[in-house]
Amino acid sequence: MTRAMSHTPRIATYFHVHLVSDSTGETLNAMAKAVCARFDDVLPIEHVYALVRSPRQLERVLKEIEASPGIVIHTIVDKGLRVALEEGCRDIDMGCIAALDPLVSALARYLGASLSTRVGAQHTLDHDYFNRIEALNYAIGHDDGQGTQHLESADVVLVGVSRTSKTPTSIYLAHRGIRAANVPLVPGSEPPPQLFNLKRAMVVGLTVSPDRLIQIRRNRLLSLKEDRESTYVDTESVRDEIVRARRMFEKHGWPVIDVTRRSVEETAAAVMNLLSAAKAAAETPA
Repeated sequence: MTRAMSHTPRIATYFHVHLVSDSTGETLNAMAKAVCARFDDVLPIEHVYALVRSPRQLERVLKEIEASPGIVIHTIVDKGLRVALEEGCRDIDMGCIAALDPLVSALARYLGASLSTRVGAQHTLDHDYFNRIEALNYAIGHDDGQGTQHLESADVVLVGVSRTSKTPTSIYLAHRGIRAANVPLVPGSEPPPQLFNLKRAMVVGLTVSPDRLIQIRRNRLLSLKEDRESTYVDTESVRDEIVRARRMFEKHGWPVIDVTRRSVEETAAAVMNLLSAAKAAAETPA
């Protein structure tokens, strides 16, 4: 008789990570999440200290760091504060990492350029910033089939059946300064005619596997406390929706992205690659 193997659940490792920034802390937060995601069963307890720009603020930060030992990661620009933070961490035997130093040093050597000591330089209210705000307003105003009379002013129009990540992808693209609209394909309803006559805007079809789509839709219904069966989650109906959408994409020659195993960030990256390729092709002499 074969004995069943016992599987002992793996216990997650929790640790404190202190993120110290003289700006908003967004860069550090994104970096920490990306790095920690590379480790299995590791869960960071994040302590974020943003806009740390004075010795008094830094003193409070060091007290909190000492109270919760872990690792310290920073993007402090001011030399005096950097030294104080690093020395303070040494005094309490705490690891301290200047997150951007390797990349900044490599670029400085390559460019032969001096470094800026301006705090929060990446968040200057410049032309790119206002472009992102404008793109975000556009995405909100052209979400889920709204404002179809202005689709030509989009950089990209995302098209797909319900729950194919159209809205979050549009918002993510907007944060990159890309004007993205999205149009849902609803059974029994025709898409707006403007969609088929666009000259400048790129149309991208989003598709997904039926099983994954049904799972997402069921979860959505559960979150709404709705458990009745309907064509929205019926296997044959969902397959038919996806097939019809794919036929439309093929008929109009629209590029297609399968979002089944993609995160929103990966889908947005694929869209940006399509836009870059189209721009490069347009700029290449015939």
